[in-house]
Amino acid sequence: MGFRIRTTAFIEEAGACAPNPMANRPGKHSAPLNSGTSRRGAHSAPLGSTQGRRGSHSAPVTSAGRSTRSAQAARSRSAQADASRTPRASRARSSFEGTGFAPTASPVSAAGGSQSFAATDSLAHAKAARKKSRGKKIALGIAAALVVILAGAGTALALYLNGINATIQGGLDDAEFKELGEQLAPAKADGSYYVGIFGSDARKGETASRSDVTMLARIDPDKGVVDLISVPRDTMINIEGHGTQKINAAYAFGGPSEAVKTLSTFAGVPITHYVEVHFEELKDVVNELGGIQVNVPESFYSDTSGISLEAGEQTLDGDQALAFARERHATRAGDFSRAQAQRMIIEAIVEKVLSKSITEIPGTVESLARCVTTDYSVTDLVSLALTFKDKGLTMYSAACPSYTLNQDGISYVGTQYAEWQDMMRRVDAGLDPTDTSAEIPEPQASDTELGAATNAASPAEYRDLMADALTTDDVVDVE
Repeated sequence: MGFRIRTTAFIEEAGACAPNPMANRPGKHSAPLNSGTSRRGAHSAPLGSTQGRRGSHSAPVTSAGRSTRSAQAARSRSAQADASRTPRASRARSSFEGTGFAPTASPVSAAGGSQSFAATDSLAHAKAARKKSRGKKIALGIAAALVVILAGAGTALALYLNGINATIQGGLDDAEFKELGEQLAPAKADGSYYVGIFGSDARKGETASRSDVTMLARIDPDKGVVDLISVPRDTMINIEGHGTQKINAAYAFGGPSEAVKTLSTFAGVPITHYVEVHFEELKDVVNELGGIQVNVPESFYSDTSGISLEAGEQTLDGDQALAFARERHATRAGDFSRAQAQRMIIEAIVEKVLSKSITEIPGTVESLARCVTTDYSVTDLVSLALTFKDKGLTMYSAACPSYTLNQDGISYVGTQYAEWQDMMRRVDAGLDPTDTSAEIPEPQASDTELGAATNAASPAEYRDLMADALTTDDVVDVE
């Protein structure tokens, strides 16, 4: 391109009679053809009344030095041109449309009277072309750098997520994970599913314990609804191979898989995910969240922790939340009150997580990963949190209708079978589990497995036994 620019300037300054070094060469820079010929070229210079050119920005030359070979080739191409070809004058105009250039008269040669671009226009065009080329190279360089950066970031993100997955799934060894997988079921066709939530309250130095918390959660991402149902830890059941036991013993006998199997049978629903909460680490998460907002149902003083709480709405730090979740001796309904407190803490943590910005949620999930063991992947948890943040979340909370029971000198909790079955039918239908006036849809109303509690061991006739017993209705209501 630089060579052609210098040639154009030289010819215009010296005059048309100056010899053109390209005049006797065929091809892209050939001299103009004689009268009646036609040549192609998107950027050809304007020609005389009967001339056409092919070549990018070629300089005008006279026809005197035209080679016989070029003329013959040109005449052959001209003879083959069809009638549909655009007239030369139109082609010349279209060649400059949108370029910012216009053909201008150049000095007229004595021999041919042909025209060319002014040298300044050609020079400007060349500079613009070089600038555009440099711009493309810079853009390509930046794009390549971004690809490298993003690829590195993607690798770092994958390692980051894998690290969190190792944390939240690391509490299960390979055998436990395999056994658990055999008990877990796919989500239902409508996208809803159940989660078994268990709380391990093993203190430091303990290697095994009964589950201090047993909950069943129904998750409906599409409708933005979560039901959180407590099952009293002392619920009287039969565990295969172990006879009559309390439901929290299933965890001690068979680990996560047995705990899931036992809860699934009791509730009459398949369970899709497993979550184990570690209370000692939970207090640190609450502190990192800046505390949680809880409406404490009743005032109490905890002998074990030395912490006292007043009834009412307040922000709890980690130690206070842990004391609230564990206390059962200083509350009106004992273990039923403790189960209520545990649900309230989980609800408060979920609300606090969803109050975070979208960019903060992954980091918050990482913090939560330290206090839970689950088969969920971190991407599943983040996706679920973002879904609820987008759709909004309605959380229902209830306890399996129960009463205290003493059998052979052992304290158990008996199940109110009819009430439990109705509750599970409401839960499965996505209704408020405590709304006894709600009409249960036909699919759930006729499902005899929901809430069947086929592994429960408490007496089938329980009305009279409830007269002097403590029941789940004795907890202090919270608006």
